Amino acid sequence: MSDQTKPKEFVPGHDFRWPGGKRIAVMLKVAFEGWSDGKTPAIGPMGNPLKAGFFDSNAHLWAEYGARRGIDRVLRIMERHDVKASVLVSGVIAERWPDAVRRVAEAGHEIVAHSYAMDIVPVYLTEEEERENIQRSIDTIEKACGVRTESWISPRATPSAITNRLLAEYGFKWHGDYLNEDLPYVIRYPNGHEIVAMPTSMEVNDFPLHIRYGNPPRAMLEIFQDTLNYLTEHKDEVEKQDVSIHAHVFGRPAGAWVYEEMIKISKAHPDVWICTRGEAAAHVMKNLKRD
Repeated sequence: MSDQTKPKEFVPGHDFRWPGGKRIAVMLKVAFEGWSDGKTPAIGPMGNPLKAGFFDSNAHLWAEYGARRGIDRVLRIMERHDVKASVLVSGVIAERWPDAVRRVAEAGHEIVAHSYAMDIVPVYLTEEEERENIQRSIDTIEKACGVRTESWISPRATPSAITNRLLAEYGFKWHGDYLNEDLPYVIRYPNGHEIVAMPTSMEVNDFPLHIRYGNPPRAMLEIFQDTLNYLTEHKDEVEKQDVSIHAHVFGRPAGAWVYEEMIKISKAHPDVWICTRGEAAAHVMKNLKRD
């Protein structure tokens, strides 16, 4: 790829600050996920997968909890504390549970496209299939709640080599499959399209921490607090801190209390800005100097 055809990256410098001069942005993220008909999560609460060719009803029903109970519990927590989150919505969830997705939108949370289904991962798709998946995700979400989503995170945060370019073409404001930076940065394509690369992190995420590695829910709170303590002590650090939960995992009482505690801690911290990823992307797009 020549210098004339490759995209340019614009990364925040040491003088970058969040609104109000704050150094730490805590970004709340809730995954509201679904799988295609006949598909289930690859990892479930029992841990041991079934033999190939058998439908895992255990994992299916476990995941369905997110729509039946988990999402509303999480919404109540955020309403109590007057905070907004970026809520990742699978297109199939918008089809099956439109009222739940509508409640998320009506509460003022950011709606983030999360592929049509969790088993449709961009890295496996042709360009034509990927375009179809993006458009289908946009359409199903908009039909459910009236919101034309402008943000995207792929299942397992695994894009294809062209996902970001396609999203920029479709007018998306940010793309959250990046694990290579601390702060959001801007990618500009030769045709002038710009999109914010929104880094994500897995350290404070209920799925890998609790389901995959078997840590107790309290461990997530400890990691969050320890990280916040480090950032507070080191005044040269300007950061974003992810708080990521799934409606079918920490939407249950055993984990919901941890999510609520992290919100309380964040609200009490004088140098924290609690925001959605969309708000952070807008701040970066407006304030980051570009050629």
